[in-house]
Amino acid sequence: MSPPRDIEIVHADEALVAVDKPPGLLVHRSGLADGEDDVLVDRVRRATGRMLFPIHRLDRATSGIVLFAADRALAGALGAEFMARRVDKRYLAVCRGWPEAEGLIDHPLDAPGMPEKKAARTAWTRLATAELPIPVGRYESVRLALVEARPETGRYRQIRRHFKHASHHLIGDTSHGDGRHNRFARMHLGVHRLLLHAWGLRLAHPATGEPITITAPPDAEFRQAMARLGWQDYADAVPAFEGVAPLPPQAPGA
Repeated sequence: MSPPRDIEIVHADEALVAVDKPPGLLVHRSGLADGEDDVLVDRVRRATGRMLFPIHRLDRATSGIVLFAADRALAGALGAEFMARRVDKRYLAVCRGWPEAEGLIDHPLDAPGMPEKKAARTAWTRLATAELPIPVGRYESVRLALVEARPETGRYRQIRRHFKHASHHLIGDTSHGDGRHNRFARMHLGVHRLLLHAWGLRLAHPATGEPITITAPPDAEFRQAMARLGWQDYADAVPAFEGVAPLPPQAPGA
């Protein structure tokens, strides 16, 4: 049996629990490799002593906020809120190159077993840039940027694939990234993970209908990379959310 990994509960009330998932951990049991038995759902249920249900999921390689509901019906209702784009999602990422100050990637994406492409949109804001005099590929220096990504849809590996499409591959992405920049990150930044973190969520609370904001700072390895790139000021920053329209109050399980 693999040793358990620590998880941090970043929000808890009668209806909702939010945890900060470490990178490399699956949310569900599906997709487990032989001999592997550690998943976030089990860890959260043990840590809280509650039969909680995940409302959404993150890629295995991505860290950050995963939201759980007190019962299956509430999880389904809130999952519908995610699907209806009524949840504001913010991610922190490091990409190669310097993208524009802000922009929108509007590029349809498919999914495994579903070859038909569906509409997919990701907005971003560039937060900081860095340039180091270290050759990478045909370039004499390496340029990196810290960005806030705001997916408006929820397609398979959307942020990772959209930034690849824009030629601003995410650092540490072994599936859709650039191998030369990933090697640079391992050698010079000490990074052995995908630098993509689910940074914040803002939604209407199902019990009160009032907006609730949940945030989680990046982990130690992500923060180390930020410090080496001169981005320490962003390590404890939180995303700036706009308002979320209140919903009618709904009791847990209703």
